[in-house]
Amino acid sequence: MEEILERYQRYSFEERAILDPNTQDQANWGDEYGILKSKLDALQRSQRQLLGEQLDTLTPKELQQLEHQLDSSLKHIRSRKHQLLIDSISELQKKEKLLKNQNGVMQKLMETAREKNNAVRNTPHQEQNGVIASSTNTASPTAVTVPTPVNIGPDQPIGSGQPDAQSSPAQVNNSKLPPWMLRTASNT
Repeated sequence: MEEILERYQRYSFEERAILDPNTQDQANWGDEYGILKSKLDALQRSQRQLLGEQLDTLTPKELQQLEHQLDSSLKHIRSRKHQLLIDSISELQKKEKLLKNQNGVMQKLMETAREKNNAVRNTPHQEQNGVIASSTNTASPTAVTVPTPVNIGPDQPIGSGQPDAQSSPAQVNNSKLPPWMLRTASNT
């Protein structure tokens, strides 16, 4: 019977030890609470002092230490800001270089397209002795009209109203608009 009671007490004690937290830990919680509370108060006081509040109680030496701490913090902040700016500048320079390369490629494409367009205009239609000949289709020739530049200068005063031999066909044919508007419209 005694053995059964001992086993019962042993098992119940072990079960209580598992279910209940350590009684020693509970005793340490009060001490730990006091330590954490004092640390929290010190950190809050330090934060207020860094913000420039509650400086009346500080000694000149403590003020000097606070000033040194603020200076070192500012140095770290400025170096981080400087590094971020340098990284941003280098990234923007990479983008600029990429855009310049793309711009060069686009300009080459435009030049080749312009050359092809000029070749298409000049090659299939050739005028010989007043007859338009086409190398691909002679049954339905089409003429490409290329606008002629308007000469505005000492040969033709602006607003003279008289179209000269160098005027474009639109200027000669359209008499509803004043000549100065026709020259502007043909230049565009």
